[in-house]
Amino acid sequence: MEDGETVEATEKGLYKIMIVLLGSLALAGLFADGPIDTVRGFLSLQIHGGRLINDFTTVGVGAALLNSALVGLIGLLIVYFAEVSLSGPTIAAIFTIIGFGLFGKTPLNMLPIMAGVWIAAKIAHKSLGSYSLIALFGTALGPLVTYVMFEIGLPLTISIPLGIFAGIMAGGILPAVAGSMLQLHQGYNLYNIGFTCGFIGLFISSFLRASDSMAPLSLVWNTSPSLVLKLLIPALSLFFIVSAFLLQGFTDTKSVWSGFLNIQKLSGRLPTDFFDNGTMGGTLLNIGLLGLGSWLYVLAVGAPLNGPVLGGIFTVMGFGCFGKSLRNSWPVVGGVVLATMVFGKELSAPGPVLAALFCTTLAPIAGQFGIIAGVIAGFVHLFMVETTAAWHGGLDLYNNGFAGGLTASLIIAVLQWYKTNRPMEDFER
Repeated sequence: MEDGETVEATEKGLYKIMIVLLGSLALAGLFADGPIDTVRGFLSLQIHGGRLINDFTTVGVGAALLNSALVGLIGLLIVYFAEVSLSGPTIAAIFTIIGFGLFGKTPLNMLPIMAGVWIAAKIAHKSLGSYSLIALFGTALGPLVTYVMFEIGLPLTISIPLGIFAGIMAGGILPAVAGSMLQLHQGYNLYNIGFTCGFIGLFISSFLRASDSMAPLSLVWNTSPSLVLKLLIPALSLFFIVSAFLLQGFTDTKSVWSGFLNIQKLSGRLPTDFFDNGTMGGTLLNIGLLGLGSWLYVLAVGAPLNGPVLGGIFTVMGFGCFGKSLRNSWPVVGGVVLATMVFGKELSAPGPVLAALFCTTLAPIAGQFGIIAGVIAGFVHLFMVETTAAWHGGLDLYNNGFAGGLTASLIIAVLQWYKTNRPMEDFER
C-alpha cells in the first residue's frame, strides 16, 4: 500500500504525463494541416455526424487531433475540479475520450451528457466526484446530441435546444442504470458504461425509429492515413516506456520490471487499479507495451492507422492501468482472429480490426478463467459486435462495450454454473 506522499508524487507525475500527451496531440494537429485549416476543420467537426463509424480524420488530420486533445483536456479538467484522484480508472477514461475524439466525440456533444450526470448527482445528493467516471465514460452517447441537433431535419432553433435536452436526459439516467449493468457481468467487462450506454441507446433508437427519425448507418473510413497518424502510437508508446523508467528512476529498474510482472498476474476484473497493485513504472511500461503491441498488430494485418483504429489503440493503452495487461489481452484477441478466419472475413476490414482492439474489454475473463475461456470470449464477441451497432443505431460509441457486456454476462453465467455444479457431479459419481 502506498503512503500519502507516494500517492501525491504519483498523481503529480501522471498530471505531467497527461499534459505532455495532450499538448503533443494539439501540436501534432497544428503541424499536420497548419493552424488556420486545423481550427477551421475543428469547428466543422462540431456539427459533423458522430454515429458509428465516422472517421474524423477524413475531415482533416489536424482537426481530428486538435479535437482529440481538447476533449481529453475537458476530461482532465473534470477530474481536477471534481477533486478525484488521477489514477487507473480516470486515466483509462481520459485515454478513451482522447481516442474517441478521433471518431465521434466533440466538446459540443460531450458537455450536455456531463451536465446530465452532474444534475443526477445533485438529485442524489452526491458530489460530481462520486459520479465522475460515469460522466467521463458516459460521453459515449455524445452522437445522440449531434444527431438531434443537426441530422434529424428540424430547424436549428428547435433542434439545438432539443439536442442539448436529449443529452442532459441521457446523462441524467446513466447513474441509475450503470450499477445494474455491472451486476450482470460482475466486473468482467471493462467497458461497463459502454454496456450501459448501449442499453439506453436501444430505447432511444427505438423511439427515433418509431418517429421515423432514424437514418441508416454509414461507414466513413479513411483508407489513406497520413504519416503523422502512422507514427503517433509508436511515438507515444515510447514516451510511456521511457517515462516508466524516468519517473521510477533509472537506478531502480528492478522495481519497474517487478511491478510490470506483478500486473501480469492480476485478473484485471473491475475495479483493479494497476497503480495500486504494481509500481507506477511497471504500469506505465504496461501501457507503452500494449500500445506498441496493438500498433504492430494493425500493421501486421494491413489495416489503416486511421481515426477509429487509433481510437481503439488509445483505449487499449488507457486500460493498461485499469484491467488490461499483455497476459490477459492476447487470448481474447486470438479468439477474434480465430472467428474472423472461421467466418471468412478479412482481418484488415473495419469490423474485425476494431473488434480485435476493443475486444480486450473482456481481458479479465482470460485473466480469471484462463486462455481457453479468453479465446471463447473473443470468438463470441466478434459476431456479437457486428450485430449490436444496429440495435442502438450507432448512438453508443462504445459498441464493443455493449457487445462485451452481453458476451461476458453469458460466459460468466455458464462458467459459474459449471463451477457450482461440477463438485456435485463428481460426488455423485
